Amino acid sequence: MTVRVQEADFDLSSEIAALRQGRPDIGAIAAFIGLVRDMNAGEAVAGLTLEHYPAMTQKALEAIVAQAKQQWKIDAVRVIHRVGRLRPSDQIVLVAVASSHRGEAFQACEFIMDYLKTQAPFWKQEQTPAGTRWVEARASDTLAAERWKKT
Repeated sequence: MTVRVQEADFDLSSEIAALRQGRPDIGAIAAFIGLVRDMNAGEAVAGLTLEHYPAMTQKALEAIVAQAKQQWKIDAVRVIHRVGRLRPSDQIVLVAVASSHRGEAFQACEFIMDYLKTQAPFWKQEQTPAGTRWVEARASDTLAAERWKKT
């Protein structure tokens, strides 16, 4: 399991190669990359600044990955989340999950991303032509995470 919070960009090919290195038992890798959009709420976005509390954020991401490992048979996970100032089209986040079979990899990847959006302590501030604004949590993200809760 690798969880990193960093300012630097990441290279997908390198990260996937590292995830599967020495692991001939891996039969599937599901990956998600989140990007900065140039529009939000109908307004142009020139940039995005992501803030966090380092120790708290790292622990929260590790806990989310641990939950996924309890629910699915997954062999390796890589989560990289960027912080600092980003521009439209920049990569923000990578979630990559390896497993023997695709079903577990897909589900665990989606679960990690849904929980990351709702439980990880990141704060986003957009730069727009009208000034800066904090990005509010979206109800659709909360609904996505709710579906994973067991009844």
